[in-house]
Amino acid sequence: MRKRPYRQHGGVLEAHGLPSVGSQRQAKVMDNARLNANQSVIPVNTMERREFTASLVAGGIAGMCVDLTLFPLDTIKTRLQSPQGFARAGGLRGIYAGVPSAAVGSFPNASAFFVTYEATKSLLGACGPPHAAAATHMLAASLGEIVACLIRVPTEVVKQRAQAGPSSGTLQVLLRTLRQEGFWGLYRGYGSTVLREIPFSLVQFPLWEYLKSLWSRRQGHTLYSWQAAVCGAFAGGVAAFVTTPLDVAKTRIMLAKAGTSTASGNIPRVLYEVWKRQGLLGLFAGSLPRMAFISIGGFIFLGAYDKVRSMLL
Repeated sequence: MRKRPYRQHGGVLEAHGLPSVGSQRQAKVMDNARLNANQSVIPVNTMERREFTASLVAGGIAGMCVDLTLFPLDTIKTRLQSPQGFARAGGLRGIYAGVPSAAVGSFPNASAFFVTYEATKSLLGACGPPHAAAATHMLAASLGEIVACLIRVPTEVVKQRAQAGPSSGTLQVLLRTLRQEGFWGLYRGYGSTVLREIPFSLVQFPLWEYLKSLWSRRQGHTLYSWQAAVCGAFAGGVAAFVTTPLDVAKTRIMLAKAGTSTASGNIPRVLYEVWKRQGLLGLFAGSLPRMAFISIGGFIFLGAYDKVRSMLL
């Protein structure tokens, strides 16, 4: 009797070339094959759960590391972009104003992004052609940002208003926003934030993945965490500079008084007003601290994410 070859396919054992004549030996082989097939499904589901948990925890930890360690740079950037000017917005005084809002929102925000990003990337990567990897990363990052902004925008509104008015505490800003504008006041600037984050991610994440792939091929093995972090820092700095005008518009919309034309969220109109009053420098106000924040943040964020995720898998 010839041997029955088996091959691994999709994580499940499949038997091929079984003779048509029944026997106890054949039945035993078939029973074993079925048992192995059922057992082989378990690691697949377990792996999926592990990947989900790893992305959730790694993304959250990475986000908190960046938001809390580099918060002063973010405050300086916000005050440079404020319509009242850097000095009147607080200058270097109260540099940690608004940090409670960042602390509360950073973990769930970053976790939501990376869970969506990794899930979309896995789903599209499994059914898409290899040459479409860049498009897959772009779409995954865009969907990740849309989901993450549901958490990010309310915390960002409170944080930036506290940063631009350091005499008011985070809780005071939150209560005043709810009293004057209601719950939806916390989502002022959602559209402008998404329109900032999607172009940012379209530049950052495909560039990050490409640099990691290029470096990995050249050295012949998977990158160390610090190497992934260097790629993240470079990709983040490029994306930060390119999208600074959109960040300026987002900041102006969030800080505007309720009922004004700026508060309506018309991004082209806001950018035109900034251009008319301050020119090109106004559109790129805060670009240096923004690039520093995101470059250093990219190093910490993507490096920490890569390290923690690899430890959990």
